[in-house]
Amino acid sequence: MKMSVKEMFYTDFIEDQRYKYLLSGLGNTLVITLFAVLIGIVIGFIVAVVRSSHEKQDHPGVILNILNVIAKVYLTVIRGTPTVVQLLISYFLIFTSPNASKLMVAILTFGINSGAYVAEVVRSGIMSVNEGQMEAGRSLGLSYTKTMRFIIMPQAFKNVLPALANEFITLLKETSVCGYIGMMDLTKGGDIIRSATYDAFLPLISVALIYLVLVCGLSALVGKLERRLRTSER
Repeated sequence: MKMSVKEMFYTDFIEDQRYKYLLSGLGNTLVITLFAVLIGIVIGFIVAVVRSSHEKQDHPGVILNILNVIAKVYLTVIRGTPTVVQLLISYFLIFTSPNASKLMVAILTFGINSGAYVAEVVRSGIMSVNEGQMEAGRSLGLSYTKTMRFIIMPQAFKNVLPALANEFITLLKETSVCGYIGMMDLTKGGDIIRSATYDAFLPLISVALIYLVLVCGLSALVGKLERRLRTSER
């Protein structure tokens, strides 16, 4: 006998408090995304500064050359392999201890993965800033580091903000593969409900709608930030 939508909703979410699977998964998804974004920003900015500094200098030192090689290897490996494979390698080959936290493994993996893409976005922003800005900063007596910090990086950040926002949105959606290591994320929560009730429609549609709301909310916040940045330039 075919159930009504109301009966399906009760069976999928209310009965046995199955909605808690979605709430628990959503919480883990947000935690993973938040901390992975922070790690990605730190790694990305460091790698971007190393790469752009190496390209801008005619005669980079030995240390900068070594750092640039390490950065290029990191970018090649991370950007050249699927995220889900990196997650599996992290969990089953690197963090092999039974006491390893799946949440921590996911945060580190997605943070390192995001850092590679953030690095290229930021590097393109740095390289887009007119060379005269660097020369102006140095002529004012600022060191290379201070010129990058106070003159180049603020302009680069404004230039790449939309691209960074897209990367963060992509990261949010990529966390849906956490189920491969048995991690309870939003997608896994919906899948558990589906396997318990044998109804795929409402659980999966609900997961998709939650992701959609999160992405739209993030996009709105970024749009508001962009408008404020444009206003501050006037």
